[in-house]
Amino acid sequence: MGQLYQTQRAMRHMRKAAMQRGVIAILDVGTSKIACLVLRFDGDAPALEGVGSMAGQSNFRIIGAATTRSRGVSFGEVAAMAETERAIRTAVQAAQKMAGVRVDHVIATLSGARPRSYGLDGEVEVEEGQVTDGDIGRVLAACEMPDYGDGREVLHAQPVNFALDHRSGLADPRGQIGQRLTTDMHLLTVDATAIENLLYCIKRCDLEVAGIASSAYVSGVSSLVEDEQELGAACIDMGGGSTGISVFIRKHMIYADSVRMGGDHVTSDISMGLQVPMATAERIKTFYGGVVATGMDDREMIEIGGDTGDWEHDRRTVSRAELIGIMRPRVEEILEEVRQRLDAAGFEHLPSQQIVLTGGGSQIPGLDGLATRILGQQVRLGRPLRVQGLPQAATGPAFAGSVGLCLFAAHPQDEWWDFEVPAERHSARSFKRAFKWFKDNW
Repeated sequence: MGQLYQTQRAMRHMRKAAMQRGVIAILDVGTSKIACLVLRFDGDAPALEGVGSMAGQSNFRIIGAATTRSRGVSFGEVAAMAETERAIRTAVQAAQKMAGVRVDHVIATLSGARPRSYGLDGEVEVEEGQVTDGDIGRVLAACEMPDYGDGREVLHAQPVNFALDHRSGLADPRGQIGQRLTTDMHLLTVDATAIENLLYCIKRCDLEVAGIASSAYVSGVSSLVEDEQELGAACIDMGGGSTGISVFIRKHMIYADSVRMGGDHVTSDISMGLQVPMATAERIKTFYGGVVATGMDDREMIEIGGDTGDWEHDRRTVSRAELIGIMRPRVEEILEEVRQRLDAAGFEHLPSQQIVLTGGGSQIPGLDGLATRILGQQVRLGRPLRVQGLPQAATGPAFAGSVGLCLFAAHPQDEWWDFEVPAERHSARSFKRAFKWFKDNW
């Protein structure tokens, strides 16, 4: 248990040290692109409300940005180590060059890894009548760890609510007087191998990892406006190889999941349906794609083009209605899967059921209408928040994860390991398994 703190805290300290030096990079390793943004911090702004050492905010601006086509990543997970390593190096070097500084520390995000959510709760008697840091540590230790299976690791463990006696919804109960302290915690576990591969890959690029976050989580941080995060909303991040789902309420993520399908699967359907290479299918999807056909689309002909040398084959055309007929079933399938995950999470019980679509795959014309039919009434297309210095090319929905990761780097939410959690209160077995991975990896 002591080891756990050394390792996770080492990451937090590394992040703090990098921020004091003033520069840190964020790395969004996706299936279709790898993005690297270099952030410069300018001193500490006033702290925000909230518990713990990390509750606070720093001002930053982006001084370098680069993206490269992703190689070696499928379903949001590293599949070919050397190729991914090359792509990461390319993105990081280009971003460093633009920033004019060398970067040693990165905070990374990944989208696959089969996330699973657990809601835990714990309660303790307050020792001295007034809530102290020690009480917070003890109440977190009182949460019963689920048996989430071998080969899984804890990626996030965030207290999302504190209650003191009968008063709930406390952001920071310290200093308050009461007898019984309870907490709700959200635990997110992921596939250990997927994380280990990503960490190994980044280390091979001679970079230190100063933090790691779930892509579904950071996309929600950047795409949901404050009211949505407060009252209840889901962020659906449609990437190339997977679609991330995160649900927020009271400014905390309370559920995350992912569907192992995304925009690349739509491209692949076009490629097979029209018998064209993937690159051609991607171009056709981007320029002519859609999911809702009108009478006009029967008459709008798209030149497929090609360079096989077979004149008949290379001058084929297809109507836009046919293209939509290929795309729509796959997009519907992705949205139906998302609907099932939200139903399983009990999303309909939240006071507000706003759904925000983001990610590169959300740009298909007509998607919001189709999503409204499948997911419910309150659907909007989301773009990430504007952050200082972000190049125009990186302001679209495809960069929701990257921008969210910047915000996460500047002011992360508290995690379990930010507190002094007493080891002896807990069955060491569950802790040891949960955090053995951090010991092995940092």
